[in-house]
Amino acid sequence: MNIGITFDLKDDYAKDGYTEEEIAEFDRPETIEAIEYALHSLGHSTQRIGTSRALAMRLSKGDRWDLVFNSAEGMYGFGRQALAPALLDAYEVPYIFADPLCLAVTLHKATAKRIVRDSGIRTPDFAVVETIADVEKIVLPFPLFVKPVAEGTSKGISAAAKIHDRRELQSRCEMLLSRYRQPVLVEIYLPGREFTVGVLGTGSAAYVLGTMEIILKDGPDPGIYSYDNKKHFDERVAPRLVDDATSRAAAGIALAAWKCLGARDGGRIDVRCDDAGEVNFIEANPLAGMHPRDSDLPLIARMTGVSYASLIERIVASASTRFSR
Repeated sequence: MNIGITFDLKDDYAKDGYTEEEIAEFDRPETIEAIEYALHSLGHSTQRIGTSRALAMRLSKGDRWDLVFNSAEGMYGFGRQALAPALLDAYEVPYIFADPLCLAVTLHKATAKRIVRDSGIRTPDFAVVETIADVEKIVLPFPLFVKPVAEGTSKGISAAAKIHDRRELQSRCEMLLSRYRQPVLVEIYLPGREFTVGVLGTGSAAYVLGTMEIILKDGPDPGIYSYDNKKHFDERVAPRLVDDATSRAAAGIALAAWKCLGARDGGRIDVRCDDAGEVNFIEANPLAGMHPRDSDLPLIARMTGVSYASLIERIVASASTRFSR
């Protein structure tokens, strides 16, 4: 197949003056190179498309591909991840990974939690702060955990995200509202084990690739998988592939969430245990990072003996079931 690749490169945005945190979710050149190399090794040809804006221009000029490997994150709004898939849908070009609905729903973490909760999947009680006045309406028990409602890569999360009283809640919400210009998700803090579950496939064909426990070493943000801890992953995180009763429960909840949210082809579901050891859904990552060494989904694949090329092959095969060539 002739496969196009959509993406946002960190380097391109850095040249335009964006901060390191603002572009944390975007790809490095070696990620796109690795995707291309894997696709070439599988016998496909590739074309680099780039951002959603570049995609729109090429589509309007008549460019088409047999399939698009979508890694475009977008920059603004709750629909930023959904933009490239929506454009591809409009021009009837098949693509890899989730559709616009799934990407918009899962980017807005509170919406995703409402959907999984309504589907009977356990998730910690939560509230959404849209203005600072909303803090007064919150009746959840402390400690709480707060974060921007629609960011990835743990942006906005640090040791200060764990909230112990109403004064801290007020102060932290004021900061997040001002800095990220979006609502704040406030949920009951879960003190137990934390997992990220790699899932491949779509619908009834979806399956768990592996479950990785996030174990944090001593550091400035103890017990919290923060933006800074993710940034210094090699020094501060000791991930391990696990297979015990709790991790199997995590896998079950992750797979159920994956299906009810309509995620496709490949990605991750993050879960965490409460103080009773019960596994709770935290958030979905249907447009997961694909850096061959640093991203969690390829890391889980590697831990389970699945090479990067084989991971890409499985993802392409899943997407290919949605169209006939």
